Amino acid sequence: MSIAWEIRSRARFILPRVLAVCTVVYFAYHAVEGDRGFLTWLALKQELAQVRTAQAELRAERDELQGRVSLLRPDNLDPDLLEERARDVLNYGRESEVILITPRRKNGTEN
Repeated sequence: MSIAWEIRSRARFILPRVLAVCTVVYFAYHAVEGDRGFLTWLALKQELAQVRTAQAELRAERDELQGRVSLLRPDNLDPDLLEERARDVLNYGRESEVILITPRRKNGTEN
């Protein structure tokens, strides 16, 4: 009977501390590894930086294309650009011209 009493007596002091440590470890693990944890936050931050870089590239490309389109508007028509586009669409050239066909570039690299 004294052994059982001794176990109960010590368990009253040890068990709350063990439960407190387990609770702290549980929340600390999920603060680092969880769905909204620190590592997930770092991954999202890196992904956001990549998306912002891609967005900046697309905006620059869009601005360039808008500039070219504005030159084709009737109120501000550039004859050289109109001739270039007409030749490109119609696949037409003059007799004295030499035409060099190069592969199209995508993102600054050749295919």
